[in-house]
Amino acid sequence: MKITRQKHAKKHLGFFRNNFGVREPYQILLDGTFCQAALRGRIQLREQLPRYLMAETQLCTTRCVLKELETLGKDLYGAKLIAQKCQVRNCSHFKNAVNGSDCLLSMVEDGNPHHYFVASQDQNLSMKVKKKPGVPLMFIIQNTIVLDKPSPKTVAFVKAVESGQLVSVHEKQSIKQLKEEQGLVKNPEQRRKKRKKVSGPNPLSCLKKKKKTQDTKPSASEKKRKRKRIRNRSTSKVISEKQNTEG
Repeated sequence: MKITRQKHAKKHLGFFRNNFGVREPYQILLDGTFCQAALRGRIQLREQLPRYLMAETQLCTTRCVLKELETLGKDLYGAKLIAQKCQVRNCSHFKNAVNGSDCLLSMVEDGNPHHYFVASQDQNLSMKVKKKPGVPLMFIIQNTIVLDKPSPKTVAFVKAVESGQLVSVHEKQSIKQLKEEQGLVKNPEQRRKKRKKVSGPNPLSCLKKKKKTQDTKPSASEKKRKRKRIRNRSTSKVISEKQNTEG
């Protein structure tokens, strides 16, 4: 029974790896329900998950999941301890936390670019995850971990990509990488590192400044001074003439 489970898991992993670029180490997002089921089934996730998937794994969760487990109280204390040992991935709910299922759903938006697995016992969340192509889903049944087969939505998406109707996120990333390697598209990091060209001096600043032409017209104060000098000269002449006549 264990061998058949591993065969199915290997087949499903190959499908996600070839069509969506899922790669090791597999990042598995856990919610509170999955942690609680593992606790009840006495499942050692860190040991059994890599053995089941035959690959290196990373157990992950989010702040919203941890916050939700804290608010639920003592009944889920054990599940909270399991979640606290996981790596915390940054979500977009920094200020206002949301419930765990909505948070995990937001982590696989836009084509699941980080290739997360979602591990949950929540049926509502599982149905929503199955509607998103390229998201591997895991759950626990009869105290055993199971990797679900690709959903009909995922299979239909792959067929549409193969027929040329759609382009997968994995293909978009590989095309972009090839363009950057061939120099067809500049890498944004190279744009930042690119130095500004040293431009020469402004030609207008090199022109000699024109000297202001002095105004040749005499000012009003100079005219007054000349008039005073003329009056002084005329009065001195009249006095000298009078002295001559008297003498």
